[in-house]
Amino acid sequence: MALRVYNTLTRQKEPFQTVHPGKVGMYVCGPTVYKPSHVGHMVGPVIFDTVKRYLSYLGYQVTFVVNITDIDDKIIAEAARQKRDWKELAESVTADYLENLKQLGVTTIDHFPRATEHIADIQRIIQGLIDKGYAYAVDGDVYFSVPKDEDYGKLCNRDPEQLEAGARIEVSDKKRNPGDFALWKAAKPGEPKWDGPWGPGRPGWHIECSAMSMKLLGPTLDIHGGGLDLQFPHHENELAQSESYSGLPFVRFWMHNGLMKIRSQSRKIRADDAAGDDGLQKMSKSLGNEIVVREVLKKHSPEVLRFLLLSTHYRSPIEYSEERLGELKRGLDSFHRFFERYQRITGESFYQLPAPSRRGAFEPGGTHADFLAEVGRHRDAFLDCMDDDFNTGGAIGALYELLNTLNRFADAHQLESGAPAASAVADFRRGTMVLRELSQILGLFREPPAAPSAGQDRLVAGLVQLLIDLRAEARKAKNFAIADQIRQRLAELNITLEDRPGGTGWRLG
Repeated sequence: MALRVYNTLTRQKEPFQTVHPGKVGMYVCGPTVYKPSHVGHMVGPVIFDTVKRYLSYLGYQVTFVVNITDIDDKIIAEAARQKRDWKELAESVTADYLENLKQLGVTTIDHFPRATEHIADIQRIIQGLIDKGYAYAVDGDVYFSVPKDEDYGKLCNRDPEQLEAGARIEVSDKKRNPGDFALWKAAKPGEPKWDGPWGPGRPGWHIECSAMSMKLLGPTLDIHGGGLDLQFPHHENELAQSESYSGLPFVRFWMHNGLMKIRSQSRKIRADDAAGDDGLQKMSKSLGNEIVVREVLKKHSPEVLRFLLLSTHYRSPIEYSEERLGELKRGLDSFHRFFERYQRITGESFYQLPAPSRRGAFEPGGTHADFLAEVGRHRDAFLDCMDDDFNTGGAIGALYELLNTLNRFADAHQLESGAPAASAVADFRRGTMVLRELSQILGLFREPPAAPSAGQDRLVAGLVQLLIDLRAEARKAKNFAIADQIRQRLAELNITLEDRPGGTGWRLG
C-alpha cells in the first residue's frame, strides 16, 4: 500500500506527493511560552516526530520545523503578573518545553525558530500584503482584510460570517470588517516593541507562523500540522495571508491532531470549552486543568507518556488518566520482559540490534519458514497501518501481535533450556530484529528503563534472592502455602517472580 494522508483542506485521504520529489518540508505550530508545558503540548510534537521517522524510513529527506511564539499578549500579561521580564519568562518556559521534548524522545526537529528572531521577515510580508491591497494600516495597527480574500474559510469549509459567529475574535473599532485580524499591533505603554513602517509595535500571532515557515521551507509547505483547535482562526488566517502574499498554494497537506482530554472539573468554564457528553474536556492552560509534564514524569516514565500519545489514531482525542497510564505501563512491561528474555537467550542487547532504518523487503526463508512468514505478516500489518494516514494505534496493535508470536516461538523451541538449536536461535533473532525495526519508527524502546541506584539495586537484589531461596526451600518441603505467600507478598511490592528452566528470576514492575 502506498502512503495516503488525510488532508483537512480536502477532507479526504490523498496519495502522498510532495512539492519536490523525495523531499518533505513540515511545519508544526509550537507553544506560546508563558507557562510550563502541560501534557497536551506534547501531543503534536510526539505525533509529528513519528511522522518524520516514518517518512525518513520511506526514504524521504525531511526538514521539520516547530516554532516558538515568544511574544504574545499572554506572555506580556503573565510576566506582569509574576513581575518578571517578559523575555526572561519566555526563555525559561522555552527551556522547559525543549527539555520535555528531549525526555519524550522528540529528537527529529531540525529548527525551532522564535518569532522575535524574524521581525524583519514578518514586516516584509505585511508590507507586501498592504501593497497588494490585502491589508490596511490604521493608527499604528495593520489588519488583514478578510473580504479581499475570495476563498477565505476554505480550510474550515465555512463562509466568513459563520466563522465569525462561532469564534472569539478580537474586537476593535479600527477594523473595517469584524473578521479582519491583526498583522501588526501598535505598542502600548510599557510593552515590548519593534520599530516598523507603521510605527512601533509587535507582530500579530498568525503572521509569525507564515513568516517563519516560508523563510525556512519556502512558499509551499508539504505538511502543516497542529492541534485541531488551531484550525480556526490560526490556520485559516495563516492560509489566507500566505497565499495572498505569495500567490501560490501555501500547504499541500494540512494535518490536525486530536486534543488531549481530561475529565472536567466542577467549576465554571466557558461555554465553548464545556465538556462533552462523555465528561471529557480539552486540557488547556486557559481552562486551568492542565497537568504539567514535569509532574507527570515524577510518577511515570517518558516512554509511558509517549506510548499514550501514540496509542490512538492521531486525529482522535486522547484521554489522559492515571488508570490509562497504568494500563499502558503494564503493556510496555511485557515488551521489557521480552527484551530481558532475548538477552538471556542470545547474550545480546535488544537495544543494540542493528535494525534496518529504510524500508525494504522482508524475505522469510530460514529453517523455521512458517514462523518467519508470520513475522512478515505482522510487519506488513504494521506498515499498512502507517501507510493508512499514520495510524500509530493500529501499528502498536501489530507490535503486540508480533511480540506474542516471538514469545510463542521461544516457548515452543525451549530457547531458554540451556541447549537450544542454533537455527532456532538464529531465526528468533531475525524475528526480533523486525520488532526493533518497527519500534524505532514509533520512537519506542530507545534505551533500557532506568535502573535503581547501584546501592539500592544491590540491596533489593539481595533481599529478593533471599526470599526466592526461602520459597524454593518451602516448595521442596511441600509447604506450598508459604511458597505462594512469598510470591503474593512480593507481587504486592511490584516484584514479579518468573520460574524459568534453570531457576527462578525476578523483575521489578
